[in-house]
Amino acid sequence: MIDRPGPGEIRLIDDEGTQVGVLSIEAAIEIAREKELDLVELNPNSVPPICKLMDFGKFKYNASKKTTKTKVRKRKEIKLKPKIEQHDLDVKLRRAKAFIEEGHKVLVTMVFRGREQRHPEIGRAVLQRFAASLEDVAKLERMPSQESSNRMSMVLTSKG
Repeated sequence: MIDRPGPGEIRLIDDEGTQVGVLSIEAAIEIAREKELDLVELNPNSVPPICKLMDFGKFKYNASKKTTKTKVRKRKEIKLKPKIEQHDLDVKLRRAKAFIEEGHKVLVTMVFRGREQRHPEIGRAVLQRFAASLEDVAKLERMPSQESSNRMSMVLTSKG
């Protein structure tokens, strides 16, 4: 015959991680009061339920510290020119995709020189093609806009 714990019994683990054994809930609460710790249920589905003695406030604080470690997100810049060749554009697209997957925002800048300044529509078309190529991982945060006679830019950010 297998010795099964009765109702109102738990398996207790102390604050140092060693197993105390199967105790009644009242006995476990008494031990927790003596040590001035909290009795926390770790696994309610096991038979008997597993509980641990710990400082729950300290546990929650440490857990929140782990989850709030945020990655520093920067805005990375990629510069293009209106007469960019397809291979060069593909290299810039791969770099932008890597930046976006790392969680950075990407500022895509179109730089016009000389006579290129008279045809901003060519640069806008390249920027729109660039954004369309990345639409599976990125969304437009700021539409392509002319900043000066020789610059046009847009901002891409992660979809997620």
